[in-house]
Parts: sequence; C-alpha cells; structure tokens
Amino acid sequence: MKRTFLKTVAIALATLSVGGAFAADITGAGATFPFPMYAKWAEAYKKETGTGLNYQSIGSSGGIRQIRAKTVVFGATDAPVPGADLDKDGMVQFPAIIGGTVPVINLDGFKPGELRVTGPVLADVFLGKIAKWNDAKLAALNPGKTLPDQNITVVHRADGSGTTFNWTDYLSAVSKEWADSVGKGAAVKWPAASSVGGKGNEGVAANVTRVKGAIGYVEYAYVKKNNMNFLQLQNADGKYVSPDDKTFAAAAASADWFSVPGMGISMVNAKGADSWPVSTASFILMYKDPADKAQSAEVLKFFDWAFKNGKAMATELDYVPLPDSLTAEIRSKVWSQIKK
Repeated sequence: MKRTFLKTVAIALATLSVGGAFAADITGAGATFPFPMYAKWAEAYKKETGTGLNYQSIGSSGGIRQIRAKTVVFGATDAPVPGADLDKDGMVQFPAIIGGTVPVINLDGFKPGELRVTGPVLADVFLGKIAKWNDAKLAALNPGKTLPDQNITVVHRADGSGTTFNWTDYLSAVSKEWADSVGKGAAVKWPAASSVGGKGNEGVAANVTRVKGAIGYVEYAYVKKNNMNFLQLQNADGKYVSPDDKTFAAAAASADWFSVPGMGISMVNAKGADSWPVSTASFILMYKDPADKAQSAEVLKFFDWAFKNGKAMATELDYVPLPDSLTAEIRSKVWSQIKK
C-alpha cells in the first residue's frame, strides 16, 4: 500500500516540477531528499487553497545557486548554509522536515535489514579498502551468513548534494581516515576504484537497482518507493537499528536547534539506543528582504499550513514532522525577520 502511495507521490511530483506545465504561484528548488514530502504537501495545499507549488528537485547545491540568483522564492538544502554566509546573503534558514539517509545494496539472497554493518566498516567500503562482499570484516559482523565472492561497486551522487553532505558528515564522524583523506561536503572526490555516479536520490537508487553488488546511499522514501534492500547500521550506543520514522525521531530528540546560527545542526551519530546514525533535517532558505514580498508571504503560508496540517502525511512517508514547540519558535525567531 505504501509503495503504491509513493508511486502516486512521484507522479504528482514530476508533474509539479515541470516548469510551465501548470500555473504555479510559489517557486522553489533544491534538495531531492524532501522531494516526495513537498509534493504530497503541495498536492493537498493546492486542493485546499488553490495555490500551487513548482518545486524543482535539482539537488541542494542547485537550490542554493537558484535562491542566490533570485530565480526562485525559496531554496532547499540538506547541507545547511553557515551562519556567516546567511548574513552575507541576507537570508534566513529553517528546518522543514527530518528524515534519514540509508545505505542501500543490490545483493541477492538477503532480505532488507538482514545484513549489518558498523560505521568504520562502512567507511572502509566507501574508501575502497573493502572491495568484496565476503571481506573478513563484513563476514565478522554477519556470523552465520554466507556472503558472496562478489565485487562491490560504490554508487554516489554525481551532483552537489545535501544527502552527500549528510552521508560524508557521518563517515567523517566514525572514521578518522575518511575525515582526513576525503572529508565532508556536498561534493567530494570518491576514492573507491569501482564507483559510479547518479544524479539525485533518484539516480543513485536507479544505479544501485541496476548494478549487481552495488552499495549506495539514499533518503528513506526512495528506499520504500523502489523496494530496495538496506543494511542495518550500528549506532553510537552500539545498537543495530533499521531506518524508520521512529529511529529518525530518536536521533532528533535531543537536538539543540538554536545552538548554531541558521539552525544548521548535525544529527549524525546521535546518542540514544534507538537513534538512526545518519539522520538529518532538510532546510529552507529565504531572503530577509525579498524582492517579491507577496510571493515570499505565500511561501510562509505554505509552510505554516504544512507544519499545522502535514504531520500525518509526513509520517505516512516515514519523515519526521517538526514538533509544535519548534515550529512556534521558527515563526517567532526566524519568520519574524522576513519583511512583508
């Protein structure tokens, strides 16, 4: 049932994202991570208010470029913009939704979540130090499982991506070698000898599905939409967990949002027995003094409606809606800075 629902979302989203196909009153661009969520919200909001949304899923880096070029009213990014850059650009930033990035694999004979991995071993896979599925390190984490003598192909994002930022932020947190040799960013130089790039979460999901022995990383909605196999991941408390809205919420539970300028906190490797280690928020960028104040006000109306009415839709897609206490602070501390 959920897979059918997600396919419907994908179709709706593709329609919304075709520039000029429909008269859209609000324009935005950026992260593919929240793509399914924004589509579902937009569909419901259009029915209720008559106001449309044209959201281009082009990756976080593209969203930042477009809002800076003022070709859209809001940008969306999973890689938060630093406070100093926000001040320089005259923009505000706030989270809109919480989700998780998931290691996905194409390996015959195993059910989703049947195989386990730790952060350091996962980093070794993406470094290219572990190049076979039956490597001793992987075998030691999966006793009783017969892993195949099969080459591993790393699938990564080819475009500037907040999902990549979240993923490499996590790998940097759990592996000193990754932190020192590759680091974190929306785009990095991928070290594994056998690797292939894909555009957007959609492109990574498609390549993992196509390439036997592949491993990649995508937002959880794409795991469900494509019925993909995934790895259980050991968290900071030493517990193996699977991705879902409950483990994403556990990671976000202790987040101190206003401890960082622009609310751009990192939730990777969060403490807690139930926490998913690669959880993240997706952020919205808007100008404090917008060129089109009426359009900017419409964006705030849309997200205000989504915060109040979109929680069930978020849960249906296994995203985590922001708590009411946080959205109240966003209204009073962030939206109040935007001129109307």
